[in-house]
Amino acid sequence: MVKEFQNKNYWALILGGSSGLGLATAKKLAKHGMNICIIHRNSRAQEEEITNEFQNIKAEAVQFKAYNVDAFNAEKREQTVSELKEVLGSQGKIRTLVHSVAKGNLKPMISNENPTLKNDDFNLTINAMAVSLFDWTKALFEAQLFANDARIISFTSEGNTKAWRNYAAVSAAKVTLEAITRNIALEFAPFGIRANCIQAGVTDTASLRMIPGSNEIKEYSLRRNPFHRLTQPEDVANAVYLLSKDEASWINGCVIPVDGGEHIS
Repeated sequence: MVKEFQNKNYWALILGGSSGLGLATAKKLAKHGMNICIIHRNSRAQEEEITNEFQNIKAEAVQFKAYNVDAFNAEKREQTVSELKEVLGSQGKIRTLVHSVAKGNLKPMISNENPTLKNDDFNLTINAMAVSLFDWTKALFEAQLFANDARIISFTSEGNTKAWRNYAAVSAAKVTLEAITRNIALEFAPFGIRANCIQAGVTDTASLRMIPGSNEIKEYSLRRNPFHRLTQPEDVANAVYLLSKDEASWINGCVIPVDGGEHIS
């Protein structure tokens, strides 16, 4: 395998990289020689499993750093960026920033049986799953940690245009995420930064399984997908890798479906 990122002092910073799409992306980029920094938030009970996954990344002979911190806490973000500046040194730069955060409230708008959405639920979800992309982009930019040709990639879903029960707050966050991404693509372009969203197809991750009715969503997706299979985390990781290559430098401000054509049917 050609490791085209090796010896370039490139890093990928992955927000939410201990599972699902983020972890698959970390593994893929590491295989191609990119150094990896993962920001995650996990409990002690998950520590052994996550440590094993991180060891697999280190086995690719890349530099690796992980921070088990609250990515949405401004003080923790500032502290992490400051430390990361020391880790990268004078030569290391962030080539790819991946936003793979899944934190939000999955509640109905109205129900006689279950708790319903409140204003705070929208605020928490939109801040975590959308505004945090801007917060991290701005912090890394001000710390001068981005490479001259940097890529910012976030993950959206088909819930950006479709109404799903219990998904209203996340749907609002995805739309906000896309709007923020477009403006990053516009306003940071003079500094060599490209920004795009990947619209992943239905993927059987822990985040999906938290959605009420997720089994029905998977069954419906299997029927409508032209390939009659669900999207795999590795499918999405492959797309992040492609967007991180030199040849993808003219792709900017896009929402790119990575779903085997699921969105067309």
